[in-house]
Amino acid sequence: MNLFNEQKKQIEKMFEEMGQTNFAPPKESLAVLKEVMNALDSGKLSVVSKSEGGKLAHNEWLKKAILLYFKTQKLEPLSAGDFNFYDKVAVKKWTGAEGVRVVPPAFARYGSFISKGVILMPCFVNIGAYVDEGSMIDTWATVGSCAYVGKNVHISGGVGIGGVLEPLQATPVIIEDDCFIGSRSILVEGVHIETGAVIAAGVTITGSTKIIDVTGNEPITLTGRVPAGSVVIPGSMPKQFTAGSFGVNCALIIGQRKASTDKKTSLNNTLREFNIS
Repeated sequence: MNLFNEQKKQIEKMFEEMGQTNFAPPKESLAVLKEVMNALDSGKLSVVSKSEGGKLAHNEWLKKAILLYFKTQKLEPLSAGDFNFYDKVAVKKWTGAEGVRVVPPAFARYGSFISKGVILMPCFVNIGAYVDEGSMIDTWATVGSCAYVGKNVHISGGVGIGGVLEPLQATPVIIEDDCFIGSRSILVEGVHIETGAVIAAGVTITGSTKIIDVTGNEPITLTGRVPAGSVVIPGSMPKQFTAGSFGVNCALIIGQRKASTDKKTSLNNTLREFNIS
């Protein structure tokens, strides 16, 4: 990332000027912006990056670059095979050299990165997202802008992973390596799913959703983070309103994934270990 320090400075300067009514960056600045966007597209840069120690960091300046790219592009007819669009951002075109299997009609927008060994079933991956090696994005799943999906992750059918470009300070959704995200789950507002977690079908987790560990004698409540190896199912908890007491959404941690369980085991097999249908 240090290799792009000069580009970062220029992006920050352009972003400060973007609100001006006569905003018209020079060709040199537009060339820098294109260089940064190409680096996002090729995986040389990512909105969520991992340090040598494995710590994940959020690079806000790259979100600024994406917003600048939107600002400086014009709407125009675009095509991908037989599909036609009218937008500012093209979709990726594949040659086979990328090592990615792309099942029609899967679309990944320019500025996202899809690593080798990834399988894209008919799905949508938005600009700024990063999908690491060996992961699978299943049918009708959406990986939102700037979201991070680690290695060997299975995003099941119909999953909605939220995007984030504004506000700039907001943290992207992060799904670390070896996770399984069950069908029709929704993960938004910067939720962080740590390594090896299993999220059952239909779980909705927002930044404020209570994630309750019920494996001990007393419940432990978390928000915004699912600990590594956790097995999570949908739940509800009572909340008192003026009109009475009603159940509101929560997520329940019912156990830990066993070390002996194959990383690629099906969600059903994992849940059977905890007597959950």
